[in-house]
Amino acid sequence: MKVVYYVAISIDGFICGLDSDISEFVGEGNGISQYLADLKEFETVIMGRKTYEFGYDFGLKPGQPSYPHMNHYIFSKSLSFENKNEKVHVLADYETETIRELKETSKTDIYLCGGGIFASWLLEHKLIDVLKVKLNPLLLGDGIRLFGNSKEGYLLNLTDTQSYDGGLVFNTYDILYN
Repeated sequence: MKVVYYVAISIDGFICGLDSDISEFVGEGNGISQYLADLKEFETVIMGRKTYEFGYDFGLKPGQPSYPHMNHYIFSKSLSFENKNEKVHVLADYETETIRELKETSKTDIYLCGGGIFASWLLEHKLIDVLKVKLNPLLLGDGIRLFGNSKEGYLLNLTDTQSYDGGLVFNTYDILYN
């Protein structure tokens, strides 16, 4: 299976603005409906601590799954829960082998949920297979970059593009590692 980094970005490459602000991203319409439908196709989600904790702002309780139908693998050296759901696993070690094992055992592609820092680590280890961006018609100027501070550069192969309400465009790319 593949790791799919499916993420909203601004035209200038930010997944959120300053202070994790996403208020200007397209939040409704047929593109958001498509995104929510697409999420139903994943059984596994991987993310870093900051992305998981971002859900707290939207009512997520610590230890609960962000996406109830998915198994969660949260990579964090500091996160722990008193009460945790059986679908939530915290992994303290960033091990490439863990991601490879998930790719081998998952019945579906794996959803990489947000997080420039974690995505940067995965990219640097050539573990992201597909980049699917929800390109929003705005410039943020500052915030968290799509791949954090990574300096890696790779060619992409555009495999699909779809336009939606509000100027939202979904582009899907295969990452062509050297």
